[in-house]
Amino acid sequence: MIIPWRDIPAETLDSVIESFVLREGTDYGEHEKSLDQKVDDIKRQLKNGDIVLVWSELHETINIMPKSQFNEGDEEASEQPYDF
Repeated sequence: MIIPWRDIPAETLDSVIESFVLREGTDYGEHEKSLDQKVDDIKRQLKNGDIVLVWSELHETINIMPKSQFNEGDEEASEQPYDF
């Protein structure tokens, strides 16, 4: 299920995004970015509609993924973390 990011309090959204970008194994390419830069990148992509927040009822977790990979009704099969 897609969670509308605009409905989440700003502090909670920041915590979700920070948790996501701090996950081990997230690759940012050749140049490392600061935490603030990473959070800003995620927010920009949410605003642009490129990525979505997805709630998994099965796993009781929230994830961030490309909108193009999310298939309503099949979110469990398509829940691959998005590396920024």
